Amino acid sequence: MKIPLNEFEQHIDEDILKRGLQYFKKGYVTCVDELSGGEYEATVEGSETYTVRMEIKKGVLNGCDCTCPYDWGPVCKHEAAVMFYLQQEVLGIEAKSGKGVKKNQVSASLGVKPSLKNKKKTIQEQLNEILDMLPPEELKGYIAESCNKDKSFRDMFLARYLYLIQPVSNEMYAKQIRTIVSSEAGRYGYLDYSAARKVGKAVYELSQLAERKMDEGNHREAMYMGCAMLEEMTKAIEHGDDSNGDLGGCIEAAQEILFRIAEDCVDKAIRRELFDYALSAFQKQLFKGWDWHFHMLDLAIELIETDSDKKQIAGWIDSVKPTGEKWDYDYDRARLMKLELIRKTEGEAELNSYLEANIDNNNFRRELILEAIKKKEYIKAISLAEAGIVADQKDKPGLADEWKWHLLNVYKLQGDTAKIIEQARYLFLHSSRFRPQEMFDILKKKVATDDWTSFFDQLVADRKKSEKWVSFHSIADMYSWEEQWENLLNLLIANKSLDNITYVEKFLANLYAEQLVGMYYNAIEDYLKKNISREYYKTACKYIRRMIKLGGRDEADQLITELRKLYPQRRALMEELDMV
Repeated sequence: MKIPLNEFEQHIDEDILKRGLQYFKKGYVTCVDELSGGEYEATVEGSETYTVRMEIKKGVLNGCDCTCPYDWGPVCKHEAAVMFYLQQEVLGIEAKSGKGVKKNQVSASLGVKPSLKNKKKTIQEQLNEILDMLPPEELKGYIAESCNKDKSFRDMFLARYLYLIQPVSNEMYAKQIRTIVSSEAGRYGYLDYSAARKVGKAVYELSQLAERKMDEGNHREAMYMGCAMLEEMTKAIEHGDDSNGDLGGCIEAAQEILFRIAEDCVDKAIRRELFDYALSAFQKQLFKGWDWHFHMLDLAIELIETDSDKKQIAGWIDSVKPTGEKWDYDYDRARLMKLELIRKTEGEAELNSYLEANIDNNNFRRELILEAIKKKEYIKAISLAEAGIVADQKDKPGLADEWKWHLLNVYKLQGDTAKIIEQARYLFLHSSRFRPQEMFDILKKKVATDDWTSFFDQLVADRKKSEKWVSFHSIADMYSWEEQWENLLNLLIANKSLDNITYVEKFLANLYAEQLVGMYYNAIEDYLKKNISREYYKTACKYIRRMIKLGGRDEADQLITELRKLYPQRRALMEELDMV
């Protein structure tokens, strides 16, 4: 997310903006501090107290985060309130309360130059200065006192530094993570939204430490951290609200650590230990039901050193048997791993043999087709694609469309105009998997110029027949591609609705603005006959503004007057009309 701070109102939902402005004006934004260059932290009061963090560089908001549970969009009302706070001088607004900090305390990074005398040091600058001045014994005393008073602080401190007094191991780091989780979990061991965020951030710090260990060449300790994170966060995510993805993010980070070790580490003892761990985790089904259950075998494949390793992995892959279901995810996943095992340890002949023997796996058919095209073996590619269409047309029509798309590409390489038109026409009319305009452009390029008008008219007719109900948008697109504006207007007249008028407005505004204004007028009247509530009124007023933009100011005023007479009892509507 990158938003120029001086334009933030243009990038945020209108309702969120209104609520954020209310929070700012009521003085709910307090304790705004610059943590370090361009990083801000603010407290926002409300039904609860939330913390907002923002990063602003050269007047651009690069990211923001709030501890509230809102997840319906990129910005919540608390974050919007802080944006209003930071821009209050530019916008000429003030909060009712005198809470918070002086404006010049946060103005330096926003392009305003306060006097050096009054400029407040950032939080990071203050911390660094205090730590430089503080005697070590006093700092130790403070930490010891805080550990005695605050269990959460103590648990986090021990989790961060326990490695200094104990031999490093998987279990040591697992214990650290369990301590972090238990310090935040509720009475029954459940991590609510807020607790999950705290745990996720704390454990993610451990992953960053593991990255530093790998940079230093300490792959063994990083491996223990990654394994512990993967195991303990899998347990945590099963008993927590991870709607913000913090716990899942730690699991992804743990996997990245282990795969990086497999890629970078040359120490055979460490590679062997990680290989054994990966196979053991799969065998014990530590992560059964999650994607990373199979990732353990992927990891083992990366670490293969001997024929014995290969046989062990192949044995576990072959232990996954087909269920007979149409969509057999585990079996298909196992076959993909077997393919990668063969790709890494055997030759091209064995690879192709396995692909052809398992051609019912769509990934394998796709690879064979692409390889045949690459080698210009077009007859083979066509045969594979046509067989796929026959196999998948009934139960997997979307997949069958992909095989038809591959046929289209082969015909293009062969220069077979008739078959190009045949395939592109089918995909245009019957497949939602590919961009209609792409197929349309192919057709226009390949159909003879003298035949195009009749071909197009028939294509429109067939498009209407191919759908259960006529899609206004799809036909409107075709007329717009051909710049047939009169036909597009007639289509709109036959299918008047606010959504349809808006959809074609940009195409018809220059030639038919008056007609569009009239259609908006009638459609808004009908809309308000059927819908009652402020949200509907806001929508209606949005369309009235579109009338004005089209040059229909007089018609808009007339409609507003008519609506005031028709619905004087609708106070919310009157308020929204006042703002047009």
